[in-house]
Formats: sequence, C-alpha cells, structure tokens
Amino acid sequence: MHVLALSSMAAWAQDYPWKAITLVVGYPAGGSVDLVARAIAPGLSRRLGQPVNVENIPGTSGALAAARVALAEPDGHTLLLGSPAEVGINHLVSRRRDGYNPLKDSTPIGLVGSQPLVLVAGRKTPVASIDEFLRATAEAPAPMRYASSGMGTPLHLAGETIRQQSGVRMAHVPSRGAGAMLANLDSGDVDFAVMVLSSALPHIKDGKVKAIGVTKLERSAAAPQIPALAENARFKGVDAGVWFGLLGPGKLPPAITTRLREGLQQLLKEPELRKTLEAAGLTMMEGTDFVPFLQAEIQKFRRVVEFANIRN
Repeated sequence: MHVLALSSMAAWAQDYPWKAITLVVGYPAGGSVDLVARAIAPGLSRRLGQPVNVENIPGTSGALAAARVALAEPDGHTLLLGSPAEVGINHLVSRRRDGYNPLKDSTPIGLVGSQPLVLVAGRKTPVASIDEFLRATAEAPAPMRYASSGMGTPLHLAGETIRQQSGVRMAHVPSRGAGAMLANLDSGDVDFAVMVLSSALPHIKDGKVKAIGVTKLERSAAAPQIPALAENARFKGVDAGVWFGLLGPGKLPPAITTRLREGLQQLLKEPELRKTLEAAGLTMMEGTDFVPFLQAEIQKFRRVVEFANIRN
C-alpha cells in the first residue's frame, strides 16, 4: 500500500503542473511584492508550461494571503510570493498562538532577492552621518523619534534592531506608508525614518531627507556612496532588509517543490529578468537555501520582537 501511494504521488508530481497556477500576493497592485511577482510570473509560466496568474489579496500585512496559500491544496497550483512580514514576523507579534506558522504551514521553495533599508534623517534634524546620529541621540534630553511603515513591519523591526544593537535612545512612531513618513519627517514630527532604499533614493537625491546608513553589513551597489551602519562598531550586528521568496502550502510534495525550485533558479539567471529586478533595487538571492535562511530570519525577528515587546 505504501509503495502504491509513493508511486501515485510520483506520477502526480511528474504530471505537474496540469492547470493554471495562482501566485498570491498579500499587498495591492503596484507595491514592491506585486512588482516582483509580476516580473517573475511570465518566466515561470514559460518554464512550467501553464499560465501563472498573480492574485492580490491585500490586508493585515499579508496575513490574508499567507492563510489563503496555507489552506490551499498542496498540489503546487497555489503559491505565495512572500516577504518578511507575512512569512517571518506576523506570527511572532500576533496575540493569537493558534494561527499561521510559516515553518509548518508553508513550504519554502526559493528566494528571489532582497532590498536594503536605509536610516534617514529629516531636513530639520541636524544629523547627516552615523557619528552625528550617535551624538544627537546621546545628547537629546528625550528619546528622538523615528518613523516606520507601521507596527510590526520589517521597517519597524529594523529600527528596533538599530536600537537593540547600538543602545541608542529612540521612540517609534508608526506611519501609514512612505508618504506619511516623508510628511512627518518634513514637518519635524519625527527626526528619523527607516525606509526601503529604492523608495528613499529619489528623496535623498532631491534633498528632502538625508541618508545616514543602510541597514546591511555592506554598502548597496545601488547607492555605494551611502555607508553601511555596520561600518561603525556600535552597529556591527545590524543586518536587515526586505526579501522576496516563493512558497507553497505545507506538505508540498518534494518532487513538485524541486520542480518549482529548479524552474525559479533557472529563471533568475536570465539576463533580462535580472536587469529588471536589479533596476528595482533588488540584490539577487537565487543561490541561497530558503529553508535555513527563513529559520535564521525568524530567530532574528523573535529576538527583536521580545526586546521591543512588539504585539499587534
């Protein structure tokens, strides 16, 4: 009976895919996750021989989309283009303990790439370097304020990682998106913000904000003039970014997982696609093993969540 079941599963996987694939995105059309999904969908379709249709299910920082895929039939026809919030953070900050668990309810298939974040200062903040940031936060009579895109988001956790690693005094002010962060910086309601580098660069170039440092261990090829925070010993453990990965439901058959992983890795070697994604600010990650990477990211997020006592 066991041999028959295995042979049946092997035949099932060999026929994969036998219908259109839905690639679920937990954010509205036009956002960074959506742009990556729509960039890879045509190539996946070409390599797998079936249509790959992007479906946007925005809401609750991607949790609705993650749940949709987790509850889908594990046949490889419903996939998630995930990012840190829905895949690595939400279950850690949720007050519920019976919800989505990414290590049990999903199957990591492959990483696409990552975008660095950057700590910026507003025009009214007398800070334009890492040393000045450390001096200002140390001398301020009250904690200086930094904005992120919302409570429990990757940008919030990056800000708390900065605080945790360096010991600087900062208070978090959640905002609703990059537009609100920029408005708060411009008005002086906040002193600093953590932003996605690709979103911040136009505002850095036109002088609306001042770049202090990227939140990675090394400088970004997209803006090599901006130092990495980790170049200063106070920030040596700061390594935060937004990554994008392909996942399926939990218990996805290994043969289907392998087919998808190999197809994605081959696709990400195509020069035109790489050019498109790199132009959007991504550093390619197709050679990184998603499973241990995700496990390490969740452990890192857990330490920051516990340090800052973040709960939604």
